[in-house]
Amino acid sequence: MQSKIIIMLTHNDQTVKDALQVFEQCKDLPIDFWGFKDVGLPREEMKTLIDAMKAAGKTTFLEIVTYSEQECMNGAKLAVELGFDYLMGTLFFDNVYNYLKTQKIKYLPFCGTVSGSPSILEGSFDDIIADAQQMIDKGVDGIDLLAFRHKHGAELAREYCSRVKAPVVIAGSINNYERIEFINEINPWAFTMGSALFTANFVPHADFRTNLIAVIEYMNQIDKS
Repeated sequence: MQSKIIIMLTHNDQTVKDALQVFEQCKDLPIDFWGFKDVGLPREEMKTLIDAMKAAGKTTFLEIVTYSEQECMNGAKLAVELGFDYLMGTLFFDNVYNYLKTQKIKYLPFCGTVSGSPSILEGSFDDIIADAQQMIDKGVDGIDLLAFRHKHGAELAREYCSRVKAPVVIAGSINNYERIEFINEINPWAFTMGSALFTANFVPHADFRTNLIAVIEYMNQIDKS
């Protein structure tokens, strides 16, 4: 399976309280990309967590789900100060992008009309794709696409991946084996997974690590098929 998986230590759109413990229990697994959100943990605990991820050789992602220019700038500064490799989310503002261009971090903003918590994505396929392409043309490193937060999620994801060649992360609601197969078919650069592991969607009644191992084995099986 060519698409990379980004394991997000989040549930219900917040970083879980025991995120560091969960990471330590799973850091030996063959997952390179790990991340979390800016809500759920105090700043000092976020710093401890990202330091642990970096010490383990992981590539790190912070996802910011805020919508005002000031909130997005605050999120961008937090991602830089904590030393993340990637900032995902935020609405695109020139001011935020111009700041991030001066920093050693890659930026994957939301595209389309994003609002609410949990987030929803609205807009026609053409409008969402045009918005993404405009940001890509300005120089962002890729896009955070909340495909399955749109009422036509699968169709949007397929159309987007067929038309836009820059890196895209399909974020949210990859929560069963069928959707992993779908992701393999449309082949985005990466996709996120978090809540489905905490709610044991893949191995019922089992812990996070057991569910993540099941996902890894399934992705490896796709590679061999």
